[in-house]
Amino acid sequence: MLKKCSQLLFSLLISFVCSFTLLANSAEQIWPGSEYDNSIPTFADVLGYDVGEKITHYGDMLRYFEALERAAPKQIKLFEYGRTWEGRKLIYVAIGKSDVIDNLDDFANKMQKLSDPRITDKEAAKQLIAKLPASVWLGYGVHGNEISSTDAAMMTAYHLLAAPNEATNRKILKNTIVFIDPLQNPDGRSRFTSRYYATVGMQHSADRLSAEHNEPWPSGRSNHYLFDMNRDWLAITQPETAGRIRVMNHYRPLVVIDLHEMGGDSSYYFSPAAQPFNPHMTQTQIDNMTAIGKNHGKHFDRLGFDYFTREVFDAFYPGYGDSWPTFYGASASTYEVSSARGEIFKKKTGETLTYKDTVQRHFVASISTAEGVADRHDKLLNDYYNYQTSAIAAGKKNKKERVYILPNRRNVAGGHRLATLMAQHGVEVKQADKAFKQCGKSYQAGAYFIDTAQPKGRFVTTTFTKQVDMAPAFVKEQERRRARKLADEIYDVTGWSLPLMFDVDVDACSKAVKVASHRVKSDDPLIGKVINPDASVAYLVSWGDMAAGRFLTAALQQNIIVKSADKAFTLAEKTYNAGTLIIEKRTNDDDLATKVMKIAKASGAQVQGVNSSWVTQGPSFGSSNTVTMTAPNIAMAWDEPVSSLSAGNTRFVIERQFNYPVTAIRTNTLKSANLSNYQVLILPSGDYKELLGISGAENIKQWVKRGGVLITLGSATQFAAEHDIALLDVKRERAFKDNKDDKSNAAKEVKEVEGESMVDGQLFTTKKALVSASENPKEKPDFVAGVLANIEVDQEHWLTAGVHNKLTAIAYGSDIYAPIKLASGKNLAWFTDAENVLASGYLWAENKKQLAYKPYLIHQPMEQGMVIAFTQDPTTRAYLDGLNIMLMNTIFRAAAHARPLR
Repeated sequence: MLKKCSQLLFSLLISFVCSFTLLANSAEQIWPGSEYDNSIPTFADVLGYDVGEKITHYGDMLRYFEALERAAPKQIKLFEYGRTWEGRKLIYVAIGKSDVIDNLDDFANKMQKLSDPRITDKEAAKQLIAKLPASVWLGYGVHGNEISSTDAAMMTAYHLLAAPNEATNRKILKNTIVFIDPLQNPDGRSRFTSRYYATVGMQHSADRLSAEHNEPWPSGRSNHYLFDMNRDWLAITQPETAGRIRVMNHYRPLVVIDLHEMGGDSSYYFSPAAQPFNPHMTQTQIDNMTAIGKNHGKHFDRLGFDYFTREVFDAFYPGYGDSWPTFYGASASTYEVSSARGEIFKKKTGETLTYKDTVQRHFVASISTAEGVADRHDKLLNDYYNYQTSAIAAGKKNKKERVYILPNRRNVAGGHRLATLMAQHGVEVKQADKAFKQCGKSYQAGAYFIDTAQPKGRFVTTTFTKQVDMAPAFVKEQERRRARKLADEIYDVTGWSLPLMFDVDVDACSKAVKVASHRVKSDDPLIGKVINPDASVAYLVSWGDMAAGRFLTAALQQNIIVKSADKAFTLAEKTYNAGTLIIEKRTNDDDLATKVMKIAKASGAQVQGVNSSWVTQGPSFGSSNTVTMTAPNIAMAWDEPVSSLSAGNTRFVIERQFNYPVTAIRTNTLKSANLSNYQVLILPSGDYKELLGISGAENIKQWVKRGGVLITLGSATQFAAEHDIALLDVKRERAFKDNKDDKSNAAKEVKEVEGESMVDGQLFTTKKALVSASENPKEKPDFVAGVLANIEVDQEHWLTAGVHNKLTAIAYGSDIYAPIKLASGKNLAWFTDAENVLASGYLWAENKKQLAYKPYLIHQPMEQGMVIAFTQDPTTRAYLDGLNIMLMNTIFRAAAHARPLR
């Protein structure tokens, strides 16, 4: 029996929404004018409730899509594209005509041909376009507590399969493949749903103060390692992101949508995006999304849904789920719906928002998107091909940075990581098989090079160039707003150059490289080796890249005794840099050679066996400047008031990039816990003072004095530097005010006498005087959304052994610190001069001046232990690979230099 609203009812209700009590046998229609086939299982058939009546758990979502595939195997196909850290399946489905669904690999192969004009000329492309279906990728739930999109994904799949003859569906299914990724973050959603339903009592509460609407730490937004995966599309650190990128590079869907939720008091947002746009996107891509947005407007107006466009959610940073696809040629956008963050929510207007409402709006936007793609079948495919052609042409026209060359001499592990990462993105990366000369420089065999005259050339340009500028008009408006003391409209970081963040040397050249080479694959291993494996005295591993770092952590966990030189030394006429690892045969087991070879192979480290310990310059193996490394137990503050992103990013870097375990300890436990089992304690960014207080700080301080290493990251350094906490002898700076050129009298200080309600009179002659007099004389420096800043590193301290003398870090927020005095400690890394401090992004002029020569890394001894402070977070998004050796030193070299009772 078909489920159908009568035509009479439809005509009466066309001016407003058909009720969405959906998918039960007695349900009213999902989409006006639809008839639904009983052979396609409804929510109620499989799950026992109608769509929107309950927040669907991950397992039930999976069960429902499996039921749809069983019911319509010719129209829908389900694929697994990976597993989360917690072992949950990541799936996507393809929906379309049976002949296309049966031959998805053929579709993918043809899209690959269309993606490369170097092998597919215009005539061949024309023939492909005439036969190829269009394609759309709908991604739901990348933030696990943005819950409605997953149920909307299920609803979208049901509607397409159960109502194939509805007019819009018929149009979609005729010429379009709809890819649905129903849940990009199963771990986060599972965290949210289990906690949400654990708080529900007799009835669901609409009160925003209720436990249902206030998640405990960490929220369901992030995945297992607490990553915001919508920012992971550059570094690809998480398995969820890696799986999606692999699939998208395979199929190359023409339109990609990332569906989100925003605050419950909002309405609905869709394209066009806000300013600024990334300048390496094309106007055609922006116009395509604007056209699809207009289609949404038509449906939302018909159904009486509020919406807005353009006012927020820009398309500047290339590492979002809605911006990354544009750099292979797709048109893409974010959608945001006001969130009930549960089953029911009361807005400030008094209106009640239900979960069903939010699901409904995402469903309508999903179908409208697929319709917009179907309506523009020929245009989208032609635009896609033309994008590839124009990308190649743009690369050839680039007279300054056509080719990027990675010499691959210093930081070999970093160069390999960056080259294989770009290959993972789908970029053509070549490695030279022979030495060559290019643009006046000589390069050895093994150097990598990337020519931007390729289909992915715009992605290379936007991620490798040092500076991507925001539109001048947008920047001018932000400066105007700042002058008026209004918040700026910069949504995310403005600098992200991968070579800078990875500390990898790169040269730019205007000419194509012509040398025997091979294409780099994303899974190419870094080849480690042992020279002279039968050495009679020791094995040496030069310190300074992550291959050596992984060698160290593996060796320590296998109980191999390792030393590390605090200073550079020369042995057998070869100089080894500070930090070099020394593994002596005399102190280790007889099978040391076998272990060293296995670790070198796994880590990619280059190991040199030596037959003598006779050092001719620098510290000898037995010197007091050569320390024995320890395998420290690392504790990390976990739970409120820690930033979950900082905690998760840091734990991930240590556990998955350093390959070393971390113990997470609830923050309130630190107030009184006996920490003697730990040698290192890390406080990620967070506001600790209220929770830990003076007594908690004292407990930590006594542990440090007994030989512990305390590491503070980002805003955790505020806590350590508080005058009554006194873990760190530094102070934050207020904004510097230079009023010497102000002749408006606005700079004149007005004295306010305590207890009086009046102040001395003032004369203002300009509007500038009003603004200046309105300022808080003790305000902080202006907030910075996130730029890349250059730092210099002290090369004469054991804590910076093997660290490059110039690095790039994130500068974010408004914290700027005065230097520590030499009587208390040392400033071991600092921001460079005002003229050069900005490496990439947009930084306010005043911040530029004040940030110059201010500390980034501070070391303060404290009896047997020490405090090490990063004034900015070095693990942000786990994409600052170039800072990893510095962070490793603060953990492993610091633990070796501390003096607890062993």
